[in-house]
Amino acid sequence: MSAAPETTLSELGLRERKRIATRRAIQLAAVELAGERGFDRVTIDEISHVANVSPRTFFNYFPSKESAIIGELPELPDAETVERFVTAGPDEPILEGISTLLIAAIDVDDAGVGGGGDRSDTLADAQNMQRLHTLRRALLKDNPELFALRMASMHSFEDALSGVVQRRLAHDDPSLVDDPETLHQRARLVTYVAFAGMRHAWSCWADHGGVEPLSDRLRSSFEQLSALGTQVR
Repeated sequence: MSAAPETTLSELGLRERKRIATRRAIQLAAVELAGERGFDRVTIDEISHVANVSPRTFFNYFPSKESAIIGELPELPDAETVERFVTAGPDEPILEGISTLLIAAIDVDDAGVGGGGDRSDTLADAQNMQRLHTLRRALLKDNPELFALRMASMHSFEDALSGVVQRRLAHDDPSLVDDPETLHQRARLVTYVAFAGMRHAWSCWADHGGVEPLSDRLRSSFEQLSALGTQVR
């Protein structure tokens, strides 16, 4: 099978960067307007105007203004990556495997920062991401209904990750299959620890202005988490 022409690959990369840029522009417009006027006073037409897109384009990316404001959350990567995680143990530490899963989950979005263009473009992208994160955090704090929506979405991802962790634990220790309650509770505990590592990564990334790839920050946080586990044995 011959490789795709270089021009085609380049065009695909450009379209993907434009897609990511449009998605972020819509989100930034949404949180800026909501921060200035209040969430209830902002319309999709106004968000679209500030983001320089049509309302139709808005709905190609988000089903509602609420979803644009709370932002997308991680999703499990492709089935092949998940299966690799499940079968990698017990030689691979489970937290190391989860960090790889989470990095794969955010890499597509993270690629929009520094995924092409010059240094000034990269810096502008990082600054926009930092501003988006800061404004969103303030909005969620001031609007309990938005915070509840984000938490509901986060619980969905938490359940999906916990299910994959259960498969990994059962693969590493088949005896757990005969004790489903222990398997379930152990998977929940591992998932909660993983979420703590993810929250630490997000906080550190935001505190440093969002100038480094989020995937690098996530990797660093999980390395610290693993080192901490070694110290408390």
